[in-house]
Amino acid sequence: MGNKKLATDTGYLPIYHTTRGNTVESVHFGAIAVVDTFGKIYASYGNPQAATFMRSSSKPFQAIPLVEMGGIDFFKMTQAELAITCASHSGTDSHTRTIFELQQKIGVGDHDLCCGTHQPFDKSTRALLKDRGKQPNPKHHNCSGKHTGMLAQAILMGVETEGYTEPDHPIQTQILKTVSDLCNIQISDIQLGRDGCSVPTFSMPLYHAAWGWARLTQPVDLPDKRENACRSITGAMTTNPLMVAGPGRLDTILMEESAGTIISKAGAEAYQAAGIRKDALFPGSPALGIALKISEGDQRKQVRRAILLEVLHQLKYLSTKKLTEYASFGPVLPLYNQRQLEIGSGKPCFQLQYS
Repeated sequence: MGNKKLATDTGYLPIYHTTRGNTVESVHFGAIAVVDTFGKIYASYGNPQAATFMRSSSKPFQAIPLVEMGGIDFFKMTQAELAITCASHSGTDSHTRTIFELQQKIGVGDHDLCCGTHQPFDKSTRALLKDRGKQPNPKHHNCSGKHTGMLAQAILMGVETEGYTEPDHPIQTQILKTVSDLCNIQISDIQLGRDGCSVPTFSMPLYHAAWGWARLTQPVDLPDKRENACRSITGAMTTNPLMVAGPGRLDTILMEESAGTIISKAGAEAYQAAGIRKDALFPGSPALGIALKISEGDQRKQVRRAILLEVLHQLKYLSTKKLTEYASFGPVLPLYNQRQLEIGSGKPCFQLQYS
């Protein structure tokens, strides 16, 4: 009862439930905001003003200063290298090779990265490392591209790279201002926390995060330098989706198959953001930003992915026929016991409310 009251008090409503037989056994709570480039709520569920941390869904915003300062030309960055600065990558050989090549151009190495080290997300890469008798290095960390990009920002600004993860470091104050500007929220209204990789992460209402994603996807009423940076970043992500996540991951698959009409970026603790291009829903449809959060997190990431697919289906971005191609991610997922007998299912239980 306590968890249910906490969820509803913060604006989260039942969003996904699991059944055993025909009986609902467990319920997940969440909230969704879908906002256009002018700040109008297009659709929502729960409280779009619910505030929470964007986590890795803010990575494209964190790369904007690097592009605005001329980093692409200065470091002769490829599109793949720009995409990986926005990534939560899987640590495959392709990912680590791309980061190594970018580090060589910038003049930094693994010893400069303050993201830490973890096993690669990619199962086959973990097995390969074990077979090689090797341990993961900082390049395998899913945030190593972002950190490499931040070091590049420090070099372009002519400031010390030491302490670049701290909130008062010049690159972090510049990133915070960029996030504030793009999401149309005062800096004083953004709460900072420390992300898993040690850099600042931003808590703000889903509404403002979605608005920022809409403007990232279709930059309007922005200075030319900001508009060009947004277009460069989303272009790099949609043309190099494998760099942004990895094999078999939903962000990558959606962007691989979308012909550039969607930009998708997951965050930790069941946060998800996406941007849908203008005209992608129907002729004349607005560009939209999506931000959603599952209140209790989602360790297996199943609920977040299922909800994203259901949101795209309800927005009519994904047809019923197209949705079947994503069946392994949801939105309806069969549940099995240890004998692989189907005993129930998990499925969304929400309906977007349109403004």
